[in-house]
Amino acid sequence: MTAADKPAPRFKTSLRLVLPGLLAVVVLWGALAQRPPDPAFKPVMADRPVVLPDGRSLHVQRHEVTIAEWNTCHAQKACTLELRARADQDPATTPATGLSYVDVQEYIGWINATTGHDFRLPTADEWDLMAAPVLPDAPDPLFSDPSLSWASAYLTDGVAPRALKPQGSFSTSPEGIADLDGSVWEWTQDCYAGASEGIDPARCPAFFVGGEHLAAVPFLVRDPARGGCAVGTPPAHLGMRLVTDDAF
Repeated sequence: MTAADKPAPRFKTSLRLVLPGLLAVVVLWGALAQRPPDPAFKPVMADRPVVLPDGRSLHVQRHEVTIAEWNTCHAQKACTLELRARADQDPATTPATGLSYVDVQEYIGWINATTGHDFRLPTADEWDLMAAPVLPDAPDPLFSDPSLSWASAYLTDGVAPRALKPQGSFSTSPEGIADLDGSVWEWTQDCYAGASEGIDPARCPAFFVGGEHLAAVPFLVRDPARGGCAVGTPPAHLGMRLVTDDAF
């Protein structure tokens, strides 16, 4: 599903706000901003930027943020969540997963303050564009009868693999972006705002994540398979990938 095909909102904006969590992040940002920037923490970016329809260049992290990268943030007390790799996983090459939108904002605040660079999440449209070369085409329906569309969607959904694999296990885009077609759905900055238009992101109840399809996931959810509100098949894993508008 493309960003243009986003489903109609089904719920009203929650009164439970993201704001308290984001305020805590701002406090951490202020403390970290007093340190001099350390370029050693800058992520490895793809070989070439993605050229957007308006001609701007979007610089994209080559791989998803890893467990090791995430736990560096935790060790510096900027990320609340500590991640653990299984015995058969290498933290340096295993994507960081089980991340909520609030968790991700902690990491972005830390990486920006630590490196002195302005990283962010992609928009849903940006994610759609950079993933288009490697994502499979939507499968043809199995049944032509409109009344059986539900069965067709059920049987043709779930193209992407579900097992968590090391970085570099899936396709690489022409720009050098790896694993956009893998088993990790990646948070975007776009709000799924229910009936409200132009809602403050600090009050947004759910955000879009990009993967096999765009899904809407509540901001506090770390494991959508256990109750996340997703469109289509629930995402297998929730992770993140950084982008920036400025080269470095």
